[in-house]
Amino acid sequence: MSAAVTTPTRALQHARVAVAACFALNAVFYANLVPRLPELRDELGLSNAALGTALAAAPLGALVVGPVAAVLIARLGSGPVASLGLLGLGVGVAGAAAAPAWWVLALALLLVGALDAIVDVAQNAHGLRVQRGYGRSILNALHGFWSLGAVAGGLLGAGIAGLGVPLEVHLGVSAVVFGVVAVLIRAWMLPGRDDVDATPTEAAPPVAGVRSARRSAVGALVVLGLLAAGAAFVEDSAASWSAIWLRDDLGATVVTAGLGFVAFQVAMTAGRLTGDRVVDRFGQRRVARVGGAVIAAGFVLTLALPSVPTTVVGFALAGLGVATLVPAVYAAADALPGLPTGVGLTAVNLLLRIGFLVSPPLIGFVSDVLSLRVALLSVVLAGVLVLVLGRSLRARV
Repeated sequence: MSAAVTTPTRALQHARVAVAACFALNAVFYANLVPRLPELRDELGLSNAALGTALAAAPLGALVVGPVAAVLIARLGSGPVASLGLLGLGVGVAGAAAAPAWWVLALALLLVGALDAIVDVAQNAHGLRVQRGYGRSILNALHGFWSLGAVAGGLLGAGIAGLGVPLEVHLGVSAVVFGVVAVLIRAWMLPGRDDVDATPTEAAPPVAGVRSARRSAVGALVVLGLLAAGAAFVEDSAASWSAIWLRDDLGATVVTAGLGFVAFQVAMTAGRLTGDRVVDRFGQRRVARVGGAVIAAGFVLTLALPSVPTTVVGFALAGLGVATLVPAVYAAADALPGLPTGVGLTAVNLLLRIGFLVSPPLIGFVSDVLSLRVALLSVVLAGVLVLVLGRSLRARV
């Protein structure tokens, strides 16, 4: 970090708690639904390809509406946008759970994806603002709270599924309870515009050399976008397909089918909560490249020796390997010279969403034509991609 480490004020401490809660809630809402996707698929009589296409509506919504995030943040501030967006996100997930037909499910997931993209940009923008106030890295830990929320949501969803609670009741109550929390944390967000604490370079880039800097930034964004897309394939494999792989291919029970996703999120949580120290010691480049190798190794284990234990271990390795990748990509994009504040962050977020858009239908289609085992080889390739392109990240933060 270029800023000097300072003693955080009470307002900064409150804001860090609030934005950490945003990250956690953002994960809880959808993670609640993940263990119940096989049930929802069967209730609607969908194939894997049809489910994958419906799931792809979420990243499609993110791509279409995502650019609006910058406008909303400029007008309202990242704190209010994150808080109100979370409230709508809970409603969207509840709507997906109550969908009576494929098209309603796809429409609800389109809304979920749009709101998730807005919340994602807003919470990262606010987190980076708080990070500047702290003068040291905290972004990995904030993403760690997202992982904690995903673990909590996955366990909650699996547990409630085991109790036989109807989907619409489960997700409806979650929308109300966690929505109230999302509204309350708004009071602890930092007030004012998001560029008030930016450095002069971030707030107003010099005129000389702007075009050259922007061309360089575009090239860097392409590489960062490919890294983000690789991360999307890895994360989507756990969110969309782990429960189906365990239940359909390995014969796991409804409750056990949620363990792959939970193992992935537990490992990713541990990696993110310790990630700031690890990255400071070894550098983003080395951590990312080793992570890519770990992702590939985890899925080779899962697919070469298919069983419930090896699957849980394989997803855990993938979660550990991808843990610091998205925070690294976000931080690198936000720091690119030659771009206005927030533009790099918004752009790489959209590129990340493209990965989430492509992954579900691609894996679903290959699964129906060949097998899910063959389709999940794409995650091995994603790990190799991260191993190769990770060299583009800075050696040191």
